[in-house]
Amino acid sequence: MSRLPFDPGKMAGPVTPASGGGPGAGEVPAGSPTAAANSPWSVSQLAAKVTGALERGLPDKIRVVGEVSGFRERTHWYFDLKDEESVVSCAMFANAAKRAIMPATGDKVVVTGRIDFYAKQGKVTLIVEKLEPVGRGALDAALKKLVEEARALGWLAPERKRGLPRMPRRVAVVTSRSGAALQDVLVTMRKRCPGVEVVVVDVRVQGDDAVPEIVEAIELVGRRAAALGIDALLVTRGGGSMEDLWCFNHREVARAIVECEIPVVAAIGHETDTTLAELVADERCATPTQAAMRLAPDRDALLREVDATQRRLTMLLQRTIREAAYRLEQVERFELFAEPAALVAAREEVLAGLAKGLDQAMRGRLTRERERLAHAGAGVQRASPAAIVAASQERLEGRVSRLRGAMAARLARCEQRLDGASRELRAVGPAQVLGRGYSVTLREDGMIVRATGDAPAGTVLTTRLADGSVRSRVEGEALRGGIGKPRVRLGVKKDDGAQGGLFG
Repeated sequence: MSRLPFDPGKMAGPVTPASGGGPGAGEVPAGSPTAAANSPWSVSQLAAKVTGALERGLPDKIRVVGEVSGFRERTHWYFDLKDEESVVSCAMFANAAKRAIMPATGDKVVVTGRIDFYAKQGKVTLIVEKLEPVGRGALDAALKKLVEEARALGWLAPERKRGLPRMPRRVAVVTSRSGAALQDVLVTMRKRCPGVEVVVVDVRVQGDDAVPEIVEAIELVGRRAAALGIDALLVTRGGGSMEDLWCFNHREVARAIVECEIPVVAAIGHETDTTLAELVADERCATPTQAAMRLAPDRDALLREVDATQRRLTMLLQRTIREAAYRLEQVERFELFAEPAALVAAREEVLAGLAKGLDQAMRGRLTRERERLAHAGAGVQRASPAAIVAASQERLEGRVSRLRGAMAARLARCEQRLDGASRELRAVGPAQVLGRGYSVTLREDGMIVRATGDAPAGTVLTTRLADGSVRSRVEGEALRGGIGKPRVRLGVKKDDGAQGGLFG
């Protein structure tokens, strides 16, 4: 719809009274309904009116088909839904988006949701709670996109997938309790191997509400598998349209299967149907019956295998007994078992000879070892500290004796030399001169008087003679040329020394 042109005359404003004083055609009496309708609204009042009109005029849930435009993923999904003439803004919150297939710009989809008027921005938005591609081709494209995402995450890699247990104790089945698929599984497993217990986890298997139930069931079984003794998990349902099976194409279901702690078998729909859950499972089966046959071992086949194993064991045991009997017969023919006494006697003679030779060898070896020990003991004794000390002491005493002899001889030679030197000294010494009538005059300071100038008046002199000394004092002037003599007071003293105290 096109917007009408702006008309200033329709704006609310003051009413101009008509001429003539009475109410004119342009006047609106106060308190009339028209006056109330013409009074201005606040923006909030208008927004409330719009919200009320939308709530009263539209159902709680509406389905709209259109083409996706301007898709943006920011935790939540934001996009426009358009056709040839109109555009509607859409928002899909994360809790609803995780259960949907991410669309791309240009995809044609059917959305289910409610209209919301955001007053703060004056914007009408379609809050999407469910998003479905339109047509089989769109579903195939969406599935292909999901498969590529799973392949990029490594969920489809063969090396990631685990092998199934050969003899499971207990198997959990995630499916609808009222579905025919469960009965097929129970009947098949009961026929093949009644010893395998089955734990049924009842969930919805169709519609958007089935997705969280399936995810929760798979996660619960994976967490409690060890406590419950569950060895494998089967996710299954019967056939249906692609739309009916679409809950098994959700990423959350695939993630739960990949992260399950026990091997997972998936059998969804008929043999021609393909779902993401089957592709990421550890093993895919065409039908629920085939999945039951894959998980439960065949009782008849096991019995046949047991019988065959029993026959093989019997034959092996019989052959072992025959071979043992033959070996026993061969052993009985040996001399050891035929005449053991003769064999023992011969061995006794050999043993006696060996014992005698061993005794002689031991005695000879013992004698040699004793000699070696005695020789080693003598060497040890010679090398003992006491022997070393004694030898050292003996050498020390010899050296001390030689040193004493050498010192005595050296001392005698020194005494002889000293006596000779003394005789020579006495022969040429002052005492001999004094004995011939000479004397030596000394001052008190010990200096020899050699000239008259050395003995001024008042000088005390000591004259050394052969048998003593004479003390004197100079009383007069010394006479030069031998004329006149100083008067000297004499005092005689006899020396006892050998040299007359001349050098004392």
